This record gives sequence, C-alpha cells and structure tokens, in this order.
Amino acid sequence: MTFSQWFLLFVGIQVIHFLGTFKLYKKAGRKPWEAAIPIYNAVALMKIINRPWWWTILLFIPIVNLIMFPVLWVETVRSFGKHSKLDTWLAILTFGFYIYYLNYFLDVSHINDRSLKPRTSVGEWVSSILFAIIAATIVHTYFIQPYTIPSSSLEKTLLVGDFLLVSKINYGARIPMTTIAAPMVHDTIPGLGKSYLFNDEKEKKNSSWINKFQFPYLRFPGLEKIERNDLVVFNQPADTLLNMNDFSPERNYYKPVDKIQSG
Repeated sequence: MTFSQWFLLFVGIQVIHFLGTFKLYKKAGRKPWEAAIPIYNAVALMKIINRPWWWTILLFIPIVNLIMFPVLWVETVRSFGKHSKLDTWLAILTFGFYIYYLNYFLDVSHINDRSLKPRTSVGEWVSSILFAIIAATIVHTYFIQPYTIPSSSLEKTLLVGDFLLVSKINYGARIPMTTIAAPMVHDTIPGLGKSYLFNDEKEKKNSSWINKFQFPYLRFPGLEKIERNDLVVFNQPADTLLNMNDFSPERNYYKPVDKIQSG
C-alpha cells in the first residue's frame, strides 16, 4: 500500500471508532469529540477502561496490535458492565462492532473503579498468556530472535542445526513488512502451514488484495555497522520454499521479504 492508502485506512479506522464510541465517551465523563481525535482518542480510551496510557503505543506496533485490538474491545464492554462470556465472545467475533450495540441501543453505565483482577482462574491464565505473548513478540521482533543454522556454509564455525540467539539491535531491527501474521513465529506454524496472510503465488502476488497490507522495507538505526568477519543472519536470496526441510514442494512460494527463510 502507498502512504496515501495507509493514511486513508487510518482515517477510516478513526471514523469507525468515533461512530461506535462517542456516546460511551460521554457516559464515561469525557467529551464526545475526544473519540474523534487520532491517538488522543486512544489515550482517552485507556483512561476510560482504567488501563495505562502506554498501551496506546502497543496499538502501533505491527503484529502486537493484532492482539491489542481484541483486548481493547473486551476491556471496553467490561468497562460498561458487560462481563459475561457471551459479551466477551460477541466483542471478539464481531470485530468490536458489538460496541456499536452498546453505544446506540443499550442504556449502559460506566464503571469508574472497575476491578482489573480477572474474575475466574481461566481469565487470569488468559491475561497472563496474552501479556507473555505481547512481551515475547516485542523482544522477538525488535531485540533478539532465535535461529537454527539451515546450511553447511559455515561448518568450520557453526554446524547445521546449531541453535543461536541473534541480536537485532546491533545492526538495526527491521520493521515487520507483513502486518497480518501470527506472533513469535517466522513463516510457518507447525502443523498448520503459513503463519501470515499473503498470497505467495507468482501470478497473484502483485494483484491480490490481501497483499496490499504490506509496509515498505524499513529499519531502525543500528548500534554499529557490519565489519569484516562478522557473522550475520540474512534472508536467502532466492527462497521459494514453504519449508526449508522440504526441497520438493508442490509449487514455488514467492514470499514477502520478511518471511523469506534466513541463512
């Protein structure tokens, strides 16, 4: 997607948020217009749901935001007294549009001092797991990532199958290009297949609509530059395999850059 297309998508999300929450903002003691101001509306929402303001930052981190949006939908409905399992599932399965029902059709009241402690042991487990996934995804994506040596090109130094923890901050972490993907995995999920939403067929990789949700290639500044004899992890120049252990796939897979196998 181009910058203008991403901007229009961002504006569209803001409009959807405003139309679905402005009455709830008012019931929570805020001004309705606060629901329409980008970024500020997220900070205001954190205060409404009694969560820290820095959760707003997580909404702008690729992959992590896919976890955060359902969390905020559930937290929002619970802040207005909807704690049942049905309410939780309706918030998730409707992609947050259940909040529209609360906004327009129900006479709900805001709970100012809502307890943040999960009401059941299952809820406590889910909260802990989600927090662990978010923290691990941030570390995995921007700081340190585990790798397994796939080839014998460095066999005098590293052996095939050796397990490494590789720093990403030294040379600058790459911002994820594929915005819709599973956290903490690379290009496949064991037993399930692809871990990301992308049409990697050669004939459709440039025309498929699902391939439009891609960020450009960007990196954070590194702490140092690559020097001679440094050991680095890089993407395979011509990776068309779904799985590095299967060298006879049914077809070639033309994957996005950040999902190409590393070597």
